[in-house]
Amino acid sequence: MSTLGPDGIFAASGMAAESRRRAASSAIVRGSTFDGARTPYVEGQMDNIYSHTSGTLPEVCEEIARDDRRMAERYRTVCRVARVRRAGDVGLWRVRNISNEGLMLASDVPIEIGETLEIALSETSSFQGTVVWAEHGRCGVAFDEPIDAADVLRGLADEQRKEGYRALRLPVTVEAIVALRDNARPIDLVDISQHGAGFRYDLVLDPGTEVDLILPRGEHRRRALVRWSRGTRGGLWFAQPLDRAILESISSFLP
Repeated sequence: MSTLGPDGIFAASGMAAESRRRAASSAIVRGSTFDGARTPYVEGQMDNIYSHTSGTLPEVCEEIARDDRRMAERYRTVCRVARVRRAGDVGLWRVRNISNEGLMLASDVPIEIGETLEIALSETSSFQGTVVWAEHGRCGVAFDEPIDAADVLRGLADEQRKEGYRALRLPVTVEAIVALRDNARPIDLVDISQHGAGFRYDLVLDPGTEVDLILPRGEHRRRALVRWSRGTRGGLWFAQPLDRAILESISSFLP
């Protein structure tokens, strides 16, 4: 029988162990999900909660609250793009959240549990991890080595404020078409991002020249400006950014 003590909290001395476990696990699952999807945190905490076969309900709830606070400190919502390299492919995927132990990625590219990924958040910040769950266009990745997520995010913010910062690019070796005012010719792309592309061209394109770039397969066309050129090498800036989904897999640019 439950009794109400002087502090106004139920001691729940007669509550069955199984009922305590059900209440505890329900609470921890609610506190350990993000956008309706599992996080790596849930799996490790469930075993801990199920081990509570004695003690009062307030004691169990207090531990759950402590776990939830730790989880809230470690999981940070972010809205940025990562370059994800996997066996035979590389692409730009969306990062949904990040913690010291792992992160959640969003992509429509099929992925299998157990895959090893190299995840670059910038050209100077990259990590390796393993896919621990995947469903509905999202996946959870556990880092091989823990990181300091707060420190990493501060560093990324500092990088973006610096002059000359460049968005993540995908390395490619493909032929596109560059349309000038009076003709159209093949052009070799050496890298590409949502905002621009690096190229190799057999003629000189002066900085400031406006062109139309037709990507491989002819499905996407962008008005672009030559930002720089040195000999046959140069860089384009897109007047309208590419949708990130177009760049989720480099295989979409292969013949």
